[in-house]
Amino acid sequence: MRRWILMLSIVVLAGCSESQQEAGFAGLAGVAENDAEVPFLQPGPGDRLIFPDDFGPHPQHRIEWWYLTANLRTEEGEPLGLQWTQFRQAITPRPADAEPPEAADWPLEAAWMAHAAVSFDARHYFAEKLARGDVGHAGAQAQPLAVWLDDWQLEATSESESWRLQVAADGWSYDLSLSINGKPVAHGDNGFSAKSADGEGSMYFSLVDLHIEGTVTLGNETLEVAGKGWFDREWSSQFLKSGQQGWDWFALHLESGDKLMAFQLREEDGGFRSGTWIPEDGEPVALQPSQLRIRPEEPDARGFPRLWRLEVPDYGVSLEISAPPGNYLNDGLYPYWESPVTVAGSHSGEGYMELTGYGDRTLSAYSTAVAPIRWMLRSAPLNSSSSVRRSPEMALITP
Repeated sequence: MRRWILMLSIVVLAGCSESQQEAGFAGLAGVAENDAEVPFLQPGPGDRLIFPDDFGPHPQHRIEWWYLTANLRTEEGEPLGLQWTQFRQAITPRPADAEPPEAADWPLEAAWMAHAAVSFDARHYFAEKLARGDVGHAGAQAQPLAVWLDDWQLEATSESESWRLQVAADGWSYDLSLSINGKPVAHGDNGFSAKSADGEGSMYFSLVDLHIEGTVTLGNETLEVAGKGWFDREWSSQFLKSGQQGWDWFALHLESGDKLMAFQLREEDGGFRSGTWIPEDGEPVALQPSQLRIRPEEPDARGFPRLWRLEVPDYGVSLEISAPPGNYLNDGLYPYWESPVTVAGSHSGEGYMELTGYGDRTLSAYSTAVAPIRWMLRSAPLNSSSSVRRSPEMALITP
């Protein structure tokens, strides 16, 4: 199945222009071939978040995701990292209040991709699924919250401020209860998060104080786990600009009770940085590029830096961020690094780190990742029995 998808990707890419291939996912997300006929909305300063609606989909925007990372521990106190993500990629916008299309029509509006990963004892488990949402295999709604791709499901429970997340891959699974503490944190300008000095950006908010407990099953071993989680919601129609080589993202829970989100988008001239300082007692503060210093130490053999320095001098923050031993590459259609991290320095703590665009994993590789989605969106309408889906596939990666 994987080889077939990759071969299909190559065939589709053969029809792309050189500029499209170089821009990769960034370009495909920002420029449609028929933009004059497909007026996607683009977030900008002045846009505001609306709750609970913004937990649901935004069909007038081209791309969005629901993203959970978690630092958990087993009953024996062993650390376990966990990720779940669902992406929506659209080709045709649809007003949020529009009625769903008739089943017989099945217009090619959007495709969905889901990722799941578990990191435990220097082992990394990863699975990826792909589905077309128009025929019901994948989708999302705000009230009550539900985000699904086949049997991978995040949904609100009957209890107030509680969700359940279930994922079953080939040989491993997890079943988790998520308790929400605190209100959503709006990043940037009241939720508009700039991604370049030119004004491109996204709407972005997080739930930064989740309590998580449940079970993780790896082969024949079932682990009782509990710990902290971080949930992101983000959407846009032109997320990156040409020339951006990759990004580095950090979400950190500090033992002081403070939290920190920081990212940088790398370019040859230095790139763009932003973040949010979230004090234990007080309101979140948007960090300007000049307030953040983010730099990597020596990369590992694969080119991904495992050790980082992150500083916010205005708040007395000077951190050393390190990934544990192991290989945390999510080796899907577009490989990227997603690992738990520990924090030392002025503050101690833990969190998660995402890295893209290192070594041969440049952003142009996104062209390969998005090609099957583009093919699925542009092909003739499919009926429910022949809809294109990617079955759960496990990749166990060891050092």
